[in-house]
Amino acid sequence: MRRFLLPLMLLLPAAEAAPVRIEFWHAMDGVQGKVAEYARQFNASQERYEVVPVSKGNYRELQPALAKAIGAGNAPALAQLEFTQIAPMVAAGQLADLSQEDNTLSPDLLKDFYAPAWKAGEVNGKRFALPWNLSVPVLMYNAGSLRRAGVNPPATWTEVEAASKRLASGGKRPLVAAADAWTFEANVLSRGGSLVMGAGPNLNGPEAVEALTQLSRMSAAGQAQPRTLGEATRAAFDFARGQNLFVMASVANWTDARKVPFFQLGIAPFPCEKAGACTVPLGGGALVVPRGASAQQQAGAVAFWAFLMEGSRLADWVKTTAYAPPRRSVTPLLSDWYRQNPQIKVAHAQMERAAPRPNLASYGVWTTALEDAIWKAVTGKATAQAALNEAQSKAKK
Repeated sequence: MRRFLLPLMLLLPAAEAAPVRIEFWHAMDGVQGKVAEYARQFNASQERYEVVPVSKGNYRELQPALAKAIGAGNAPALAQLEFTQIAPMVAAGQLADLSQEDNTLSPDLLKDFYAPAWKAGEVNGKRFALPWNLSVPVLMYNAGSLRRAGVNPPATWTEVEAASKRLASGGKRPLVAAADAWTFEANVLSRGGSLVMGAGPNLNGPEAVEALTQLSRMSAAGQAQPRTLGEATRAAFDFARGQNLFVMASVANWTDARKVPFFQLGIAPFPCEKAGACTVPLGGGALVVPRGASAQQQAGAVAFWAFLMEGSRLADWVKTTAYAPPRRSVTPLLSDWYRQNPQIKVAHAQMERAAPRPNLASYGVWTTALEDAIWKAVTGKATAQAALNEAQSKAKK
């Protein structure tokens, strides 16, 4: 019987190749169900790749875990990074060069992306990241408290201080003065300044000193409440109960903030202090392919990103998360939703004046020094000038 085994085997159908596994590490813990839904849809739409999403906490938890996995040779084929995390990983040789992907996309599609969204994935003229979840900074406020006090949502930092002075009664400290580099960067940009000069730090530039001096003055006067990023939960509680009335945040925080009971949430564009210079820093993250991914895995990762960029899916993503759409053509698909949420439409319109975060490998280190300086100044441990001079000195080392 053995002589018939080979001919019998030849008659059997060849086993189908298993799909290429694309493990996807992301920081979208709050909407991981939606990410998993997109992965299932993609997997069902084709047979070559299988995307397996894995939630890895927040950005600050994901990035070191990813760097460790790359060093150990067991990194995922796709990962999400916050924009300022990209350049350091490029400098360390940890990310794949995706520049060739630009040539595979149609000119019309490339033009459809907001320029800063596309530019944000480049480091030294090469592409290492593809846009996905984009945010812009906004002013969130307690709409009911402002209405009862007859105060309009402030549009400038001068108005923020004036409104906070007027509303600071009964123990209220209206503004949350957070030691947060991104919203402080936005504060500086709104005054026509920058935290970077050339390829070096400019943490103690005149606009930065002006911004931090104001926050320190308001804190000392009882018009602002200093907070660290680690106090986010406590800050959210105080905001909901009316202890604080203004907070600078990401537009994506709207999805959670609007669920808080007993108060009416308002959202306005980020305050602009200098007319004609109202740039806002692009926030959020992008998708990268870690070093060591095979050519097939990279192709699958890019295919999944393209799937996420389809208009109807992007519109669904925006409605779910309140992130700003990276493509202009998605806006008409959101018309009904924007009609129901006009404040989000106005917030997203800031994409027209957004700018990429500095794509310097050291910028993340500089912002750590900056957040320390903000905290020292708003808690009265140092003047704004002295605190920023110290941050600048640390950043230049």
